Amino acid sequence: METFNETNQPQQENKKLVAGICAILIGSLGIHKFILGYTKEGIIQLIISFVSCGILGIIPFIEGIIYLTKSDEEFYQTYQVGKRPWF
Repeated sequence: METFNETNQPQQENKKLVAGICAILIGSLGIHKFILGYTKEGIIQLIISFVSCGILGIIPFIEGIIYLTKSDEEFYQTYQVGKRPWF
């Protein structure tokens, strides 16, 4: 179901804060990818984490910082509309 804001425009569901914090805190589990709807990439992140024993955990940490430093609109357009799964 689509929600509308005061100007009767469809309201954007922005997952920037949740995805960014999850990427920084528990990014090696790929939770931030699942939150954004990237199931395949989330599974890949989880497998890489297990295979590398968490050594590559810096990658989701960097992704979390990138998520949080983008403007809300830029994040929405890049990761939710444009479906850009990595960086």
